[in-house]
Amino acid sequence: MSRTALLVTHTGRRRSTEHARAVAADLIAAGFEVRVVAEEAEDLDLPGVVPVTGPEAALGAEIVFALGGDGTFLRAAELARPTKVPLLGINLGKVGFLAEAEIDDLDVAVRDVVERNYTVDERLTLDVTAEFDGGPTIESWALNEISVEKGERAQMLELLVDVDGRPLSRYGCDGVVCATPTGSTAYAFSGGGPVVWPEVEALLLVPISAHALFSRPLVTSPTSTFSITVDPFTTLAVLCCDGRRVYDLPPGARVTVRRGALPVCVVRLRARSFTDRLVAKFGLPVHGWRGSRR
Repeated sequence: MSRTALLVTHTGRRRSTEHARAVAADLIAAGFEVRVVAEEAEDLDLPGVVPVTGPEAALGAEIVFALGGDGTFLRAAELARPTKVPLLGINLGKVGFLAEAEIDDLDVAVRDVVERNYTVDERLTLDVTAEFDGGPTIESWALNEISVEKGERAQMLELLVDVDGRPLSRYGCDGVVCATPTGSTAYAFSGGGPVVWPEVEALLLVPISAHALFSRPLVTSPTSTFSITVDPFTTLAVLCCDGRRVYDLPPGARVTVRRGALPVCVVRLRARSFTDRLVAKFGLPVHGWRGSRR
């Protein structure tokens, strides 16, 4: 019985394309049907692959490979999530925090997939809706974060934030980030938020450059709901989901963020401590600049 894998990569980079060809060839040799995103098929120029498109590109697949950086991983997550197909990230970029394996592990990763030597974790996601007069309702989702940000550089954004239906605070700020534990090491981290271990079920709220006496990042229950209202007399705002889907929000718009109905399934090849991942990805000084006294 044929097995199926979907391959997503950054074809704008020659190195990524070369590695994608090697992975596709190895999978085909192992008896897999290999699908590729139709827009990438010409650049890959590999016989035997099946071009696919649309939200059901991963339907019936056993696994989705994302070869690239975190941007490629997030793009692949858009295809993997609707059908709950496991997603394996191979880092060909810089930090690649979402990736499970590095380029040096590529051959081993493919072998493990062929031998079904892996486990699957479910990562919490976010669903978002935005409503405003005179416009259609916006609906989207995110694996890392959803942010409401100012749309004009020179002006401050006025936002009212509610948590679980109760007003929390009004911020004059550059924006607000709502993040998952997976996204705690991304935009929310840059905004001063905490690092949350991925197996922790929680939601994060991080104000960005807020002019307020209370602007601390918050960690809430995974069942909490955030409501963010753009002040009717403030500037234009934008809603951004994982840095990939961006929507204009007029003054008076109301954004609601809650736990996503569908998780993203992420492949794990080895049992590895998240602490070790933090140290490796961020280059943390375990020994300190003075060295170890042990």
